[in-house]
Amino acid sequence: MKKYDAVIAGYICVDLIPEFKKNESNVSIFNLLKPGKLIEINGLNYTLGGVVANTGAAMKKFSKNVILNGLIGNDFIGKVAMELLEPYGLSEGIKTIDNKGTAFGLVIAPSGIDRIFLESPGCSGWFDIDHIDFEAIGQSRLFHFGYPPLLRKFYLNKGAQLVDLFSAVQKIGVVTSMDFSLPDEGSESGKVDWPAIMKRVLPFTDIFVPSLEEALQILLPNEYEKLISIAGNSDIIDIVPIETIREIGRLIIDSGVKISLIKAGHRGAYLWTGDVSSINKKVGFDLHIDSWNYRELWCDAYPTDNSKIVNASGAGDTASAAFISAILDGENPITSLKYAAMAGRNNLYCYDIYRELSDWSKMTEEINTQPNEVIDLKILSD
Repeated sequence: MKKYDAVIAGYICVDLIPEFKKNESNVSIFNLLKPGKLIEINGLNYTLGGVVANTGAAMKKFSKNVILNGLIGNDFIGKVAMELLEPYGLSEGIKTIDNKGTAFGLVIAPSGIDRIFLESPGCSGWFDIDHIDFEAIGQSRLFHFGYPPLLRKFYLNKGAQLVDLFSAVQKIGVVTSMDFSLPDEGSESGKVDWPAIMKRVLPFTDIFVPSLEEALQILLPNEYEKLISIAGNSDIIDIVPIETIREIGRLIIDSGVKISLIKAGHRGAYLWTGDVSSINKKVGFDLHIDSWNYRELWCDAYPTDNSKIVNASGAGDTASAAFISAILDGENPITSLKYAAMAGRNNLYCYDIYRELSDWSKMTEEINTQPNEVIDLKILSD
């Protein structure tokens, strides 16, 4: 038996979210944020953000014993982060650094418009392999890490520390899992050769859970640029052909990943698997080989009640948390995919993941009473 179900490591921040008035909703972002225009808002919400806080809090809400492994500063934003973590018992593994600011994001998210993030990575630029709690990892069933493009030390030198980290965790005998964030093309991380880095690190990655746009940008950058130019002001997610999504899935699995969840927002979620038998060799896992091996599945997003949507930030992290939790519970791939889709939908109704998100039993009830077909793409393509 391991002490922890999972160590959640990497990027942590505080999200600052202006609350737009209702009469500013459902309009073009280009009309809303015109230069020189004054926009009166209802206030400023703040919440924890980043994979460490979002996925960690959600997994704890799903009754998993997790320890967080991230870095914050001793500034006022860092104090806000600790004040948000401590009531839920999530501050134990968080490390602090002097003279560096805590990462924060300004989330522009009017109703009906996809989110825009203004992100300051802050002290996450100093987070490196020396901050990783290998003792806790050794006592855990799973190690989940994100987001490399916001963690400078992990993408420098062709991703040397990222490869070293995942290789070391696999040698310990712990299942590895990775989430991603979209590299800013105008920043240092946007100029990195991500396809080359992913080719090096994915062989040491058991579970990979990027968004569709992230997977496109880091694995098929030329196709990504082509689709961006076609999309114009529209959401790129809407125009990605299913054939391209399947190509991404094949690339990921052929790189050595055993299970990949590709999150496609309002379109749904895509699951591709290879041979998962090596996961079962690690302590704490018992996946049914016949149901998990070599699957290619698609699940539509669950319908949303637009009147209840308060926050789209963190939906992908919450979907990942539910998916990983289902795997830890030994669920089959179809059920695991449904948990991911349901949790991502429910996140839209929450400001505070730990307080407001449906727990596991409630989510199970929702899945059982709100049918959502999972399509076998291999059968469909035959």
